[in-house]
Amino acid sequence: MIKVLYEDNHLLCVEKPVNVPVQEDSSGSPDLLNLCKAYIREKYGKPGNVYLGLVHRLDRPVGGVMVFARTSKAASRLSESIRTHALKKVYMAVTDGIPERDEAVLTDWLEKDSRTNTVHVTDSGHGRKAVLSYRIIARNKKHALVEIHLETGRPHQIRVQFASRGTPLVNDQRYNRNAGRGQIALWAYQLEFPHPVTKETVHVESVYPQTWPWNEFGGI
Repeated sequence: MIKVLYEDNHLLCVEKPVNVPVQEDSSGSPDLLNLCKAYIREKYGKPGNVYLGLVHRLDRPVGGVMVFARTSKAASRLSESIRTHALKKVYMAVTDGIPERDEAVLTDWLEKDSRTNTVHVTDSGHGRKAVLSYRIIARNKKHALVEIHLETGRPHQIRVQFASRGTPLVNDQRYNRNAGRGQIALWAYQLEFPHPVTKETVHVESVYPQTWPWNEFGGI
């Protein structure tokens, strides 16, 4: 069952479950795009194919808020909001280790290795520029709960930028050598953007799980 966070004639905002691909892939697993299409088809009795525009993505192991466009006009305008940074993305993460500074802006150049589907930091000017800002919300001896604001949306960006500074995300199987078998501690927490038709600000939030390691910080 899809958890709907916001819905109107132009938009569908939902909570992506962890380990569900955003769109169909070679695994053959149920994907979020088709699950959302099925939801609209059933709720509104729409026969045949349902239009739903995919304008951004989340890595398969990451859960949290996503927005889909219910019309091509909405898709075009949401894509423009992403391009102009009018669409704001906020993530929450738990780091393995404590970042050096309580808050900072991280800027790197990233390159993707398509053979291994991994990303790495490269020399300045090579690859694609990646920028994010973060602040520590809470900490203990081993972990920090951080709020992250993305300025660019590069593949694996948050995971790679923190890992390259010695504080990878808890349970990140790709970039944390000490990762356990649990779920990666990264969550798409908030989206804020101008409505593609009314232009009013839409703010949508998805609360991260209350399980380890998130629950180490007293339910903040």
